[in-house]
Amino acid sequence: MASHYKDILEKAYNKIHLLENEGEIATYIPELANIDPSKLGVHMTNIDGSNFGIGDHLEKFSIQSIAKVLSLALAYKIVGEDLWERVDVEPSGTKFDSLLLLESYKGIPRNPFMNSGAIVICDILISHLDNAKVEFLDFVRDLSDLPELTYSDKIADSEKRTGYRNMALCNFIKSFGNIKNEPAEVIDFYFDMCSLEMTCQQLSKTFTFLANNGHKISDDKKIISKTKSKRINALMLTCGFYDESGEFAFRVGLPGKSGVGGGIVTLYPNNYAIAVWSPKLNEHGNSFRGMELLEDVTTYSELSIF
Repeated sequence: MASHYKDILEKAYNKIHLLENEGEIATYIPELANIDPSKLGVHMTNIDGSNFGIGDHLEKFSIQSIAKVLSLALAYKIVGEDLWERVDVEPSGTKFDSLLLLESYKGIPRNPFMNSGAIVICDILISHLDNAKVEFLDFVRDLSDLPELTYSDKIADSEKRTGYRNMALCNFIKSFGNIKNEPAEVIDFYFDMCSLEMTCQQLSKTFTFLANNGHKISDDKKIISKTKSKRINALMLTCGFYDESGEFAFRVGLPGKSGVGGGIVTLYPNNYAIAVWSPKLNEHGNSFRGMELLEDVTTYSELSIF
């Protein structure tokens, strides 16, 4: 099976590598504007530990919003079902940094993967941890088996200089009482969280716990329950790609999460996790070539959750 997947990844990569590289880099975060737009890497990690990558799969990139899945997993682990009183589980149909629906829903974000929802998750972690920045980083280090993993000051500082819209989101939610801590502290943690950098190899391995019923594949350590893992997967399928989530489910048919650094991670429960990186984004903020490649993978393998 591993060699079958290797052939499929190589076929998809070789096809997409020749595709016209459409889209734009996320220049509104100045540090991301320096990335080479031609980069393309993909890596698959199976739950039996076998793995394979091609292209720029060993080069680190900013995972950005992909980190929202990890912060959600930690918050869900800590507070359980009470979490959903603070953030909803519905697709938004709006851009990832939209303020529109917050007015209608009185400060309750539509889902934890919109910027507003991830900001509320950061607030929850600050309320329940002694030092949210340190303990979240420790959580991801353990999950990824990367003890040296750290926040990128360069990327976080770049966002802190220009992230006025996210600051506005945090203050707006605070006005409805759904941010309990000081907005400056919450948004500072949010920017650090999004600054994590990983390779496709590291990212695919990190996300295998969600393909493995909430357990790490390296030592079978339980991270979250099977039920919580299932629910996070459901949210990734319905909300992981902002206002293009339906399109991704339609074309690829797997739970996943994108980031404006050009990364996408997606998984097939009880089988594998795949991370792909190509920095140019389509109009919805998702990697153009990343989506094309993942569609080819599920088309060639004839395997999706449907």
